[in-house]
Amino acid sequence: MLQDRFVEVQDLPRHAADPDTEVTIAGWVETTRVHARVAFLVVRDGTGLVQCVLPRGEVDEATWELGTGDLPQESTVEVRGRPKADARAPGGVELLITGLTLVHRAETYPIQPKEHGVEFLMDHRHLWLRSSQQRAGLRVRAEVMQGIHDFFHDRGFTRIDTPILTGAIGESAGTLFSTEYFDETAYLAQTGQLYVEAACPAFRKVYCFGPTFRAEKSKTRRHLTEFWMVEPEVAFADSDDNMRLQEEMVSYVVARALDRCAEELKVLERDTSGLEKVAPPFPRMSYTEAVEFLQSKGSEIEWGRDLGGADETVLAAESELPTFIYNYPKAAKAFYMKENPDDPRTVLCNDLLAPEGYGEIIGGSQREDDFHRLQTRIREEGLPEEPYQWYLDLRRYGSFPHSGFGLGIERTVAWITGRPHVREMIPFPRLMNRLNP
Repeated sequence: MLQDRFVEVQDLPRHAADPDTEVTIAGWVETTRVHARVAFLVVRDGTGLVQCVLPRGEVDEATWELGTGDLPQESTVEVRGRPKADARAPGGVELLITGLTLVHRAETYPIQPKEHGVEFLMDHRHLWLRSSQQRAGLRVRAEVMQGIHDFFHDRGFTRIDTPILTGAIGESAGTLFSTEYFDETAYLAQTGQLYVEAACPAFRKVYCFGPTFRAEKSKTRRHLTEFWMVEPEVAFADSDDNMRLQEEMVSYVVARALDRCAEELKVLERDTSGLEKVAPPFPRMSYTEAVEFLQSKGSEIEWGRDLGGADETVLAAESELPTFIYNYPKAAKAFYMKENPDDPRTVLCNDLLAPEGYGEIIGGSQREDDFHRLQTRIREEGLPEEPYQWYLDLRRYGSFPHSGFGLGIERTVAWITGRPHVREMIPFPRLMNRLNP
């Protein structure tokens, strides 16, 4: 909470009714312009923008000189004035300045209103965050994340915080970041799934939410090496139950973003007509049907290969809704997925593909609950058995059918906001060629 002497810009409308009210805001100068005997300062305080009007004849000369002199972009100021309703102004209110204090005069700001290259903007990510489109995208991200927490809380899920340092491989050994851990080797977690599975018999419905790490040597617009993922796990839920939960959650967060982030989506110039149609049920297509469809479109994909990004784009283009592709070949998926009793070549799993070329936003499956089959799969994958003994214990002591999934935040928010690259959907992206800032 700000100190009492400051009013937040977002609260100015309720102070504008009384023309004699004076308030003080604190923030950063975005733009200044001078027209003869009146000057205008647009100030950002983190809750909104306000146009501040400085009339020469109504302030002392020192205040006029400060407001019209050397006041570079991002200089920090305290502005005292009378809020006045004006439909043309940002936020519907402008501030008639009665006093102006310079807190800090900024140096020349590196990011100017001109075309900058991506690498320049990424090098200055710590400053680029302040721009209107970046602020809008990250506000949508925050709303989506809070919406996910609320969705699960309202449905009786318990949040479980899972370790970032782990000795067990969650997905693929080829995409692990390893580090020394005293006299052992540890890995940055690719997933929290194995640990929420352990919590499932304690709480029935659980989820974890945090950063995950994949050392994938990929430079596509869909990939980060560090990204955030929510992973629910539900006892006694099969693969169909799992897909229903996914479409309910995705529909909920899309609706919430449309409701609570309308202004941000306008800033991002997002056409929301497709998003407004997102509601269950989502289209479903088996992996086998997907391969047949792709082949009919001229693809050279063969049954047994995992779907690539181009394949996903073709499949998702058939609907304005996210599309489920389910029951992939066993060899293309992780060891913990349950074998499909109707076709042992496949496992009971699904990917959820977002429309408009954003690719897979969810991967989920029913888990293998048979001890011997799970042990066999661990051996087939060539994984060391010792780190998984605790995971196998879950099948020794009260095994049960259960399912879960992981949703990647950055891809989901990129789709909702219509942004072209996931790097803009996280404050400080980690890519193959970027560890700073």
